[in-house]
Amino acid sequence: MSVITFVCAGQMNSAITFPAFENGHEVRLVGSPLDRDIIDGLKKDNFHITLKRTLHDGIKYYQIEELEEALKGADLVLGGVSSFGLDWFCDEILPVLPEDVPVLTVTKGMVDLEDGTLVPYPHIFAQRQPEGKHLNLNAIGGPCTSYELADHDDSHVAFCGKDIETLKYIKSLLETDYYHISLSTDVVGVECAVAMKNAYALGVSLAVGLAEKRDGKIGSQHYNSQAALFGQSVKEMTKLLELIGGKPENIIHGAGDLYVTIFGGRTRKIGTLLGRGLSFEEAMAELQGVTLESIVISTRTARAVRKLAERGIVSLEDFPLLMHVDAIINQGAEVNIPWKDFTWNDFFLAE
Repeated sequence: MSVITFVCAGQMNSAITFPAFENGHEVRLVGSPLDRDIIDGLKKDNFHITLKRTLHDGIKYYQIEELEEALKGADLVLGGVSSFGLDWFCDEILPVLPEDVPVLTVTKGMVDLEDGTLVPYPHIFAQRQPEGKHLNLNAIGGPCTSYELADHDDSHVAFCGKDIETLKYIKSLLETDYYHISLSTDVVGVECAVAMKNAYALGVSLAVGLAEKRDGKIGSQHYNSQAALFGQSVKEMTKLLELIGGKPENIIHGAGDLYVTIFGGRTRKIGTLLGRGLSFEEAMAELQGVTLESIVISTRTARAVRKLAERGIVSLEDFPLLMHVDAIINQGAEVNIPWKDFTWNDFFLAE
């Protein structure tokens, strides 16, 4: 039996307690400062108020002030902060994590630099750890929703990091007959692929709202348009993955994550509202209080592509869907899918 400490009690981190506990490990779940009500509820009856699932009886729960105690004797640490808690995790958690314990983070995202370079969060964590500290940082990517993992639906993810032996060790702790794990040392490829899907999931979800607007019926579905936007998304994501130096095979994780994100969650909601005809400000007002990583990733990715285009490295014409999503979010544009920009001729004219 190993000791696994989960830092932050968000939905995904909490869902991973299921395979961890069922593999016979001691599980300690520590709430962030924003998770106090979650931890209080779990201590009472093991029910997670946002995941809407009852966690295993026997898990140990801690408030953030008890983090030091929860880290004692840990064999693995899982970090579950969202993108919006990135600075807090870097400033408050990384300094107190022991160097001899591997870290696995569920945070998906990337930051754009001034020259248009896109950097995945694991690299940001590495850069922002205290000077002289060398944490063994790893991350999870792939199509896996928290509630379905908690319900034991078969899920396939990728663990990525620099050291393959560490990845094998972490896999041995968490893999089950329903939680399937691939391993990769291509951190950029895996993490950027699953981060950029947020922007494109919003793009595909526009078709849902457009169908509802056209038919005058909430819940109306037209799969041809969604499929076409999905295909264009994978095309643009593949080109982006090539640009940042990720291995092309890791598009599987981004494409899978794109698929699962389109079928539910906050990104689908904002895309649907925009497709119905709401302005970005109106849609955000309707979803008041909901955190939307898709907005952050769309903006950062589009900004990076524009900078790369200014440097002559890419052409904006290769990313019509991304540019349209960015225009809707940041320039007040109305939804008007650029269908003609998606088509191409796959042949060569004779000389």
